Amino acid sequence: MAFLSPRRRLTTMNIMGSVLLFLAALLAAVLANSPLAHYYHDFLALEMALQIGEFNLFSHGGHPLTVFEFINDGLMAVFFFSVGLEIKRELLVGELSSFRKASLPFIAACGGMIVPVLIYSLICTPGTPGSEGLAIPMATDIAFSLGVLSLLGQRVPLCLKVFLTAFAVVDDIGGILVIAIFYSNHIAVSYLLWAALIFAVLYFLGRSRVVPKMLFVLGGVIAWYLFLQAGIHSTIAGVILAFVIPARPRLNSGKYIERIRRVINTFPTMNDESIVLTNQQIAKLKRVESASDRVISTLQSLEDNLHGMVAFLVLPLFAFANAGVVLGGGEGELIGPVAISIAAGLIIGKFIGIFSFTWMAIKSKLVPMPIGMNWKNLAGVSLLGGIGFTVSLFIANLSFGNTNPEFLNQAKFGVLTGSVIAGILGYTVLHYVLSKKQ
Repeated sequence: MAFLSPRRRLTTMNIMGSVLLFLAALLAAVLANSPLAHYYHDFLALEMALQIGEFNLFSHGGHPLTVFEFINDGLMAVFFFSVGLEIKRELLVGELSSFRKASLPFIAACGGMIVPVLIYSLICTPGTPGSEGLAIPMATDIAFSLGVLSLLGQRVPLCLKVFLTAFAVVDDIGGILVIAIFYSNHIAVSYLLWAALIFAVLYFLGRSRVVPKMLFVLGGVIAWYLFLQAGIHSTIAGVILAFVIPARPRLNSGKYIERIRRVINTFPTMNDESIVLTNQQIAKLKRVESASDRVISTLQSLEDNLHGMVAFLVLPLFAFANAGVVLGGGEGELIGPVAISIAAGLIIGKFIGIFSFTWMAIKSKLVPMPIGMNWKNLAGVSLLGGIGFTVSLFIANLSFGNTNPEFLNQAKFGVLTGSVIAGILGYTVLHYVLSKKQ
């Protein structure tokens, strides 16, 4: 994919990542309902260790993390770090960088979070068994929804991609706040203070803009461990780390161009038949490479580096570990109030919330209709907002993973069913309403 343009490469990665995510979830469901189910569960229950003497980095409360816990508490911190980088970029220079730009996606996201929660609470009323999963249908999966949208190719107006990305980012902010506030307990203040010190040091070092990326990675790993021990969900460390990453490049583009021109003008000529560079030529090229590294900010560089890892490793592993819905047998009733609440929240609640709040905002003239958007394609994008998958499964595990296996199984079924149906409906609507011109 290296020969593709950046936009086409990103689109291709979104599609391939979404396909791999779906296949990993399908494999998990097949294994969980096959004669190999015990091997699947035994693998996820294996204990992990990265140990020096008595110290084990992969431990919590003195107990080693299992493969399942490492994926959800460790690798997903990388995912949330990537999400945090995207949120910071959108707040600085993207579609959330000004009140005018952020207004419509923010209003749409609020509708997309409020209405699914209301639908869930109508079916699983507060105080009844299963009501702990109230936040599960709030989320929109950016990667999966953009992957489905990308299947329609150049027929999709840019404004729709921007709108979907922007309100999904706001959704992520909502999900992160829910995780931070409602899924943290028994907070150990001392660990938290040490983590705060790590972030403060990284922030002030980052202001100098001469700190290598690996120092931020090392500091992030330490902060992750401290959050794990502190009782605040460790994935939040990834989000906070993203906000201390420098967004300004060490070298502005004007000075970069000047340096490159000087190097080119003084680059030693070489014989057409030469196949080996001279030391002087190598030195000049290394100056170009160094300048190129410095003109890309640490934030953008890390975001670009992590995109492939998150799409092709972290999220498929997460899906494989969390999408193992047991269709019968020991996990109790599959289609129950929790499954129905989540599926209804994602399919109906997300659509009604995103579409109606956007409609009210535009009709009341609070914000204008974006150029290229109309009510028909807005309906299709609102349906795609119901693809909750990654963050919804993550919150489902936090809600029921340690308390009620039956409700967790229902939640998984509700998330998978709701996300697939919302994706199919959204794709179908957009397929028929978008212009056929390429």
